[in-house]
Amino acid sequence: MINKNIPNILTTARMILVPVFLYFAFIENWLVALVIFVIASLTDYFDGYLARKYQLVSNYGKLMDPLADKLLVLAAVFVVTFIPVRLLHPVIFVVIALREIAVTILRDVYARKQIIIPANIWGKLKTVTQMAGLIFAMLFLMFLNSNDAVRVGLQLYFWIVALITVLSGSNYFILKRGK
Repeated sequence: MINKNIPNILTTARMILVPVFLYFAFIENWLVALVIFVIASLTDYFDGYLARKYQLVSNYGKLMDPLADKLLVLAAVFVVTFIPVRLLHPVIFVVIALREIAVTILRDVYARKQIIIPANIWGKLKTVTQMAGLIFAMLFLMFLNSNDAVRVGLQLYFWIVALITVLSGSNYFILKRGK
């Protein structure tokens, strides 16, 4: 039998890893920052998997897991947008941040009404494209920083990620308004 607190411990660990990730990103130690980001991202997968498989879903997890995800992604997008190399356009960060804030507020409003809002395919696509892109962006910062073609490709990719982010948020609000 699995310890019933493991999913919550993984969620808490992800939150603790965010400032550690930021520290190494700000000193531009991209290898350590990348390793921390990947580990934190994996905790997102495993806490959800374990909570569902062993029916260990908790109120703490319902609240803190999405918050931990948002903090991790926003920290990483901030880093690749505003650290001296300025890989991404600031509008991308603003779009992603506004979507995350809006959806968090929506979830809170519905939670107060005891309405559960499950994740949908757009939200999962958003998370996967964000995390994959952020991993590649950090690899770029480590190895290919002077390659203009890769830089342009990454920027184009993140504009697409921003569009997916908006679509996932729009879909959320349209679906909820109709209920």
